[in-house]
Amino acid sequence: AAGLSLPGDVRAFDVRTGALRWTFHAIPRPGEFGNDTWPSGSWERAGAGGVWTAMSADEELGYVYLPTESTATQPQAGDFYGGARPATSLFENGIVCLDAKTGKRIWHFQFVHHGLYDWDTPAAPTLVDITVDGRRIKAVAQVTKQGFAFVFDRVTGVPVWPIEEKPVPQGGVPGEWYSPTQPYPSKPPAYEPGDVTVDELVDFTPELRQEAVKIISQYRYGSRFMPPSVRDSDPGSTRGTIQRMGTISTTWNGAGFDPDTGILYVPSVQDPGIIEMVKANDGKNEWILNPLGLSYGPYLQGPRGLPTPFKPPYGRLTAIDLNKGTILWAVANGNGPRDHPAIKHLKLPPLGQGGRASPLVTKTMVFLGEGGNDGVAGLPPGGGGKMFRAYDKASGKVLWEMELPGGTTGAPMTYMLNGKQYIVVATGWRDTPGELIALALP
Repeated sequence: AAGLSLPGDVRAFDVRTGALRWTFHAIPRPGEFGNDTWPSGSWERAGAGGVWTAMSADEELGYVYLPTESTATQPQAGDFYGGARPATSLFENGIVCLDAKTGKRIWHFQFVHHGLYDWDTPAAPTLVDITVDGRRIKAVAQVTKQGFAFVFDRVTGVPVWPIEEKPVPQGGVPGEWYSPTQPYPSKPPAYEPGDVTVDELVDFTPELRQEAVKIISQYRYGSRFMPPSVRDSDPGSTRGTIQRMGTISTTWNGAGFDPDTGILYVPSVQDPGIIEMVKANDGKNEWILNPLGLSYGPYLQGPRGLPTPFKPPYGRLTAIDLNKGTILWAVANGNGPRDHPAIKHLKLPPLGQGGRASPLVTKTMVFLGEGGNDGVAGLPPGGGGKMFRAYDKASGKVLWEMELPGGTTGAPMTYMLNGKQYIVVATGWRDTPGELIALALP
């Protein structure tokens, strides 16, 4: 596809000889399953749709699990405009299970039909063995940018709990095609709120609430699946759509799992943005994203420089019991803007630090940093931080914390050496050197 990223084919190579074993077409070709979701030959004009994050594999089953990204049919804003791919566009924004030896598709599920939100499947699927209603299940849990955790039998692809196709708002961008429904898991509940309502706005003070109402009134808002809208500068018109989940609520940092208890630990952040479509006049695109033509929307900042117009936490850690499909607890990860001049006098509890941090789960604790921020697109203002914490797995209580030289930039790991346990984590921002920080446990 000229001017686009290449189709995201997934290939398997023999590690001993380098020989190509098989190729899976993430954008199906004629005669392949799913090609009918690319009408009028639109598959030929599409790029991406493959895997940019980590995959997972079950050696015993011989299966590999692909978390697939969005597709694009134009060079700019392809994640947000899909008029040239007028259908559900398999296999984008989903999970695909393949036979690792042959590349044959075993099962798949699409988390976003006809993606218009840049909601790639962002993290490696988590392979979990759980017990639901007395039945032992080899399962796979997938966290997503829209704040849902989907759980499937990883052998058959059957959802562990029902997933309902619910009607979603339709848009008005000329030439666009909209899916009438999107999938909502019945369990577990969403770990990040996604809908935009006045009740969800900051209420630290009545004045801040009023200012937050004024901010969101400039835009189209509602469901977490509210599609992009056309920017209109006429008086009284809206200036695009609020996408509360943004593009990184959960991203490559993924989740951690405790095999002893069946609990999944998910870090996430608030990342609201504005998706405003502008008619292109460049001969390459039908529509571009925002007047500057950036590849992502402008961040929706809160009143008086607060991170967002919405209630905290701005970064959180959520414990999900995958045996029951329930949320056990959720806590703010970090102090956040407690010392902001507009709210410092209120002496608020921790508000949460927005940042891409990966968890490490041990026998008794969850270790989590605050992630780096400097120069990272999509994070809220003031996001990221240098603190590294140990949480009680059962309650979410902070047991220990320390300040590192820089924000964490990778998942912590633990190891034993000469009878002593260590934890090591990568840190560094653009203005601090990259380092591996090793900590010893008594």
